Amino acid sequence: MYSRPMVKSLTFDGQTSWTVFKTQFDVISSTNGWNNRVKASQLVALLRGSAAEVLQGIPSDKLTDLTTIEKALEARFGDSHLTQFYRTELKTKRQKPGESLQILAADVERLMSLAYAECPQDVLDRLSAQCFVDAIRDEDTQHATRLMDAKDLKSALAYSMKYEAAKIVSKTSRNVRSLEIEDFTG
Repeated sequence: MYSRPMVKSLTFDGQTSWTVFKTQFDVISSTNGWNNRVKASQLVALLRGSAAEVLQGIPSDKLTDLTTIEKALEARFGDSHLTQFYRTELKTKRQKPGESLQILAADVERLMSLAYAECPQDVLDRLSAQCFVDAIRDEDTQHATRLMDAKDLKSALAYSMKYEAAKIVSKTSRNVRSLEIEDFTG
């Protein structure tokens, strides 16, 4: 008889993202075929540190109620109350000196998932492209990428990288031509 292997879960101490942990926990509990009572007891067993301390605020007769435990953890560690903070951070996001366009795009993508988790994908795509363009430090690159009217972050990133590469090549070839002219006349 085939028995399904048990997938082990990580522990949660409140130092990492509750949303990420909960997603992993939901996948693992589904894979393991746990009902809500088993999920509740497994979740309680996986809590450490300040996350485990949340259990002290739950009445003992509710410690096997998955919804009660998840609501308490969401209230303490959830990202939902930080939505406006992440939206403000996105609005004021600017590329740091020395920061690559790829790193900027990854950070915009991370903030978008936190700020607009419930948004439809097509809206997220457009908005993330706009936020990325707004955050580009170099005015020429920003302007050119804005004119491209990218439909998503990936397209905006690809275009802005191409544009910056072309600028570098143009500067280099201008410098080479000017050196050739100086050598020829000198």
